[in-house]
Amino acid sequence: MEKKRIPVRPHHGMCLAYFIGKGYSEGFSAHMEKMLHILEQDVPIRLVVSLDEICSACPNHQFLSDEENSGETKEICEAQEKVFRYDHGVLEACGLTEGEELNFLEFAQKVQKKVIDTGLREKICGDCEWNEICSEKSSRWENKNILR
Repeated sequence: MEKKRIPVRPHHGMCLAYFIGKGYSEGFSAHMEKMLHILEQDVPIRLVVSLDEICSACPNHQFLSDEENSGETKEICEAQEKVFRYDHGVLEACGLTEGEELNFLEFAQKVQKKVIDTGLREKICGDCEWNEICSEKSSRWENKNILR
């Protein structure tokens, strides 16, 4: 039986590399810490350019009534245009595609080598409100042999 693949937004590969326990709220930070621990066990993931498991605790995760579809609830990211751009920047830099399936550590390695090590992180997400944290510290995966 194949393990369930966890959906992960590509830009979260950068966020997780620099996560230090700060976030939009205590609940979000606790959830991000939990997801980081799970993902670092090298679980299978599927890259999605939409809401993922990390987004579930984010205050930008909004539930809207879709009047065009009988009032069904629609889930969106309040910052969807910006994070869509971040996601596609990571996909392009890493040579990956939406829907691609791989293990998390392979993905983290690609983000480290193709985005962080090359200096593209600032170009992709330099307008993020958390950019200062990323600019001031090293990636958690920078010197880990498992990723090389």
